[in-house]
Order: sequence, then C-alpha cells, then structure tokens
Amino acid sequence: MYYTINKRSYWSGLRINVLVLFLAVSSASNIYSQQEIYKEFQAAIDKEINENMPGLLIHIESPDRNISWSGAAGFSDKDKQIKMEPDQSFRIASVTKTFVASTILRLWEDKKLALEDPISKFISTEHAEILTNGGYDVNKITIRHLLTHSSGLFDHAQTEEFMKIVFSESQHAWTRTEQISKATEWGKPVGGIGERFSYADTGYILLGEIIEKLTGKSMNDGIREELDLKKLGLKNTWIEGLRPAKKENRIHQYFNGIDTYSFNPSLDMYGGGGFLSTSSDLAIYFQKLFNNQVYRQESTLDTMLAPVHYREKPRLDYRKGMYMISINGMDVYTHTGFWGTQVIYIPSMNTSIAVNYSQVWNKRGPATVLSEIITLLQKK
Repeated sequence: MYYTINKRSYWSGLRINVLVLFLAVSSASNIYSQQEIYKEFQAAIDKEINENMPGLLIHIESPDRNISWSGAAGFSDKDKQIKMEPDQSFRIASVTKTFVASTILRLWEDKKLALEDPISKFISTEHAEILTNGGYDVNKITIRHLLTHSSGLFDHAQTEEFMKIVFSESQHAWTRTEQISKATEWGKPVGGIGERFSYADTGYILLGEIIEKLTGKSMNDGIREELDLKKLGLKNTWIEGLRPAKKENRIHQYFNGIDTYSFNPSLDMYGGGGFLSTSSDLAIYFQKLFNNQVYRQESTLDTMLAPVHYREKPRLDYRKGMYMISINGMDVYTHTGFWGTQVIYIPSMNTSIAVNYSQVWNKRGPATVLSEIITLLQKK
C-alpha cells in the first residue's frame, strides 16, 4: 500500500510538472508571437515615413487575436524633430461626424426626435431664414437627410473661397452662422431633397446645432454625455481648446507641407469636425460601437448602417455617419478626416484600426498602411 501511494504521487506529480512546462512553453511562444507581430506592425508604419510624411499614429484593436496595440512613427513636430508618441492627440476633422451621428441616434432612441422630423423644428429662426433665402425648404429637409448627406445642401467647406480664407487668414474666427451663410452665398442647392448623395459639412453643422438644442448643452458636453464617452473609456476625445494644452498633447498636422498647428480650430468645429482624439480612443470607440456597447438597442446600429438607395449609384456608400468600402476584398465600415485620419471596423475580423497621418496620404483610396496591417493580422 505504501508503494502504491507513492507511485500514484509520482505519476501525479509528473503530470503536473509536464502540464506546467507545457503552459510555460505555450505562454512563452504566445508572448514571442505577440512581440513579433508588434515588430511587424512597427516596421509597416516606419516605412510610411519620408520627407513628405513627417509622422504617423495607429491603434489596432483586435480582441479575438488578443491584440490592443498603439504605435507611432516619425515626428510630432518635424521642424523641432520632436519624436511622435503613441498617446498624442490630433484633429480628427470629419471623423467627428461619426460621433455626431451616434449622438443623434441616441436622442432618437430616447424619442427626443424622429428621423423624419423637418430641421425647421430644431434649428434657430435665423438659420432657417438663411437657408430659406438660399433656396432650401427647411420644412422638407429632415434629420435623416442631414445624416445621409442627401439634403441637397451645398458644402461650404469644399470651395475655393473657404480654403482661401483658411490659408490666408488662419486666425479667422468662424461661427456656425457664418458657415451656414457662406454655404448659401457660395453655391446653390446641389439637387432635390433625398434625390442624391452629396457630401456636405453644412448638414452636419446643423446636426451639431440640433444636439445643442435638444441637450441644452454645448456640442462637446452633449456628445460626451449622451454617448457616455467616459464610461466607454474615451479619455482624450474633446472639442479642441476645452482642455489645457498639456493634456491635449496635440501633434502638428500639415497640408501640402504647411504646418496648420496654429490655425484657428473654429474653421472645423461645429459638427462637420471639431474633436481632438487619439488613435486608441478612436479604435476603441469603433470597437464598442460595432459590438453594441454604445446604443441602448442593437437595432439602432442597424439603422445607422442601413444602405441608402438612389436612382444613380452614389460615389460613396454613405450610411449615417459611416460609409462602407472594401480593403483586401473585405467589407469595411469607415470614416476619414481631412487632415489625414481614417478609422475602420472590419466585421469579418471583429477588428478596429485607427490611423492618423501627419499629412493626408497622397494616393486615392484608404490610408496606405491599412492593407499591410490587415494582411499581418490575417496571419495571426
């Protein structure tokens, strides 16, 4: 009996030691694998840096692969040769539209508005009058039309007049009213209401106004509180200028080599753009949005992503604050920002990637590094 007990103890102990050794080897192998893919990610973004591309920030959120990685390459200030750091913030420009659309849909969930409500119900009398005098029927343009860029509104931000002021008077302090007024002064309606897709910042600055009207708060506070960005873990997504510069920790962003760091943020502040954020905040937001952690009901995400049909195929498959493209043969939901930002969510991989170039990439289509990053992820 004594011999039998010790024999059993021996084999039991051996099995435990083998198991521990197996787990240790497996763990070491996994760590090695993670370290290797992170090196490959870094190499991929390092290759993007050249004399015309000062810096790049990226965050990859791929929970099914146990990956949550932030990377940086190049310089946050090319003149002073200050190294880029992964946690730095940047102007996300039109990616702000995703947050605006999400907030409008949260207000819709709470029955504070209907998507078919005319915008005349919410915008100021002054703005309604400006639009009416510009040839728009504010009683027929709905919130849905603004969300999908199908209102027929002319886009003030895509004009030579706007860009001339931005670059010749970089400290010009814009107002929402001025931008709405310029949209009617610089152009005419681009089509019938609901007839076609025509991208317009003008529509989203009206949505920003509607958020302020319904929440009784600034656009910053209305969005942050309605979406509960703090609970979602987004610590660095704010309207520019509302936090101390040290906390904003903002990079320099360039346009055709011109440093736009000191440009007055009001040029893009009222809903078409306006937020500063970080690559990690953006990737995490997309991940939580697409995994039903933002809306109260899962069906609201379906409403956000529902395709919009027109007589003629639109140049962009825009939904509501989000559009669909293809990368590496896969469907991808995305939004881009003027200064060089792109955020994507890949449903088939349950993966979000946010990338910000210090200067917008010079090739048509998605941010150039995304295809290689996705290829690396597919190997994982």
